Order: sequence, then C-alpha cells, then structure tokens
Amino acid sequence: MRLDDRFDDLVTSLGGFYRAWVIQLGLEVGLFAALRASEPKGLTPAELAAATGTVPDPIAAWCRAAYASDLVDDDGERLHLDDVTASILLDADRPEYLGGQFAYTVTASLDYADMAPLLRTGRTVTVRPPRYYRSIEQLTQQDIAVFFEEALAALPDLVALLAGGADVIDLHCGGGRWLVAVARRFPAARLVGVESEPDSTARAMRLVQEAGLESRIHIEAREVATITHRAAFDLAYFQHALHELADPAAALEAAWRALRPGGRLLVLGWCLPSNLDDLATLHGQLITGVALDEALHGGRLRTVEEHALLFAAAGLPAPEAIALPSDAVLLVVQRPS
Repeated sequence: MRLDDRFDDLVTSLGGFYRAWVIQLGLEVGLFAALRASEPKGLTPAELAAATGTVPDPIAAWCRAAYASDLVDDDGERLHLDDVTASILLDADRPEYLGGQFAYTVTASLDYADMAPLLRTGRTVTVRPPRYYRSIEQLTQQDIAVFFEEALAALPDLVALLAGGADVIDLHCGGGRWLVAVARRFPAARLVGVESEPDSTARAMRLVQEAGLESRIHIEAREVATITHRAAFDLAYFQHALHELADPAAALEAAWRALRPGGRLLVLGWCLPSNLDDLATLHGQLITGVALDEALHGGRLRTVEEHALLFAAAGLPAPEAIALPSDAVLLVVQRPS
C-alpha cells in the first residue's frame, strides 16, 4: 500500500475511535432517542439539550461531531436521525442492533491500561468492575434477538418444544435477560439460570422479580461446572459464554449430565475465523478485537474446529455447526432418546 493510502487508512481508524465514543455518548445520554422521537421535525442543538436535560455548549460540540461522523443529518438549523440509523442503534429486539456493541466496546476500553502488562507478563485481570458486566448485558440484547430470529428459524422443532413446556437451563446467564425473554415468549417453559459473578447474579434475580416470573425462573448463584442437576432439562443453553469460563470442558460435561434423553445442548456465539482469508474481513477485525479484550481476563474465543475439540475433551459428540445470517454460529448436540 502506498504511503498516502496507508496514512489515510490509519487516520480513518482514529476517526473510528472518536465515532464510537460519539455513538456511546448519544446512547447513554439519550440523544439519539430524543432525536428519533422528534422526527420529522428534528431538533436544534439547544432543543436537544433541553429535551435531554443536558448542557447546551457540550451538546453543541456533540452535534458537530455526530454530523461529521455521518450519524445525524443537519439542515443548517435542525438535526435529524434517519430511520435506518435509529433502528440499528436503538432497536434491541433486532439482530442488526449494534447499540450494545458500542456500549460494550467503549466500556471495555476503559480497562485497557492493563492490556500492556498482559502482553508483557501474561498477567490477567481476575475481576473487572460491574460496569463491564452491565455493558455485556447490553451487548447480549443482540444475542437474544439472534436467538429468536435466527437460531429458532434454524431449529423450528425447538419452537414446539419450548411452547410445549420444556425445562430449560441457561448456563452463565449474566443478568438474566434471555431467561425473561424466553419466559415471556413461551409461557409454559420452566427455566433455571446459573451465574457466578455477584453483580450479574443480583441483577438477574432483580430482573426476574420485577418481571413477576419468580414462579417460573430460578437463579442459582454458582459456577457452571458445579451444578448437580442430572437428567432434569430438555435444553441446556450457553449464549456466547463458554469463552468466559475457567474450565469450559467441565461446564460442557455438567450441561450434558443435566440433559434428559433427547435433550439438546446449544451453544450460540461468534467464533474466530478458521483461515486467513476470513480473518482479513470486517467480521474478522471485529471478532479478533473482542478476543483481545477477552484475553485481558483470561477468556478465549475459539474457531468452530477448536470448539469441536473442546466438546471431544468433555466426552460429548461432535457438534453440528450452523452458520447464522448475523455471522453467529449455533453449535448443537442432542442426547439419544
């Protein structure tokens, strides 16, 4: 690549850093939501500040940055947010939702002072602040949408199973959003969530209580590998979770034991590309960035082939790997009936 071309390419990366922060601030402070609600009239910067209870001068600076980053339109007086951008950043029930991705990426970067020591010494960060796990909960709203829109479309008989009153266990369930979403969509399903991180466990319990679902969702505060359930569930589910666990093979073994005959183990997540051509793509760029962040606290993303080795190490059959439209992968294993 020519010097000028590479220079422009790297400057674009700097712009992307600032653009990510402009997006996250617009989400956290409610600026995008206020602009969407104002359409088709739009808002002046002063009106945007008044609508969000913020300070006019810094809001004006944000408006200039948002326009420069091609996030909002400016007709010389009022700002406008187009429907497509609003949907991608604000509609958490769609597979295309990226608002949680920006919340996670920006929040995770606040811990990157520890990244150089990781590279130099291999020393990981054992505990990250609660804001990190809360950002993961925002991130997983996209995962939930992918489950309903893409995973269930790939496994239509699973819809009938859940509708019929299946027993389900969500392993490393985080703040419990998937559990509540499934309980609402399938009123006959009975669910258990397992989570060891204290802040996430507390939020999951609170969410279940606020949803009035205590009779159908039970949260267990423990490590996944220590669950004692045997032949108790029709579905065991990991949602982008195996890479977070200290002993993923032991977690898979425990999940397998918890399944009844005919029960299914599902792992939904984003895998590392298996070859260099797929690595040198936009998806490869994003997922390897996530993998670098995961390494900070000892997590490890895997390729589909590495997942198969992990299943084998746990004594499970080789999983069927289903590629989904969102670039997520669904790994499926079923116990013999």
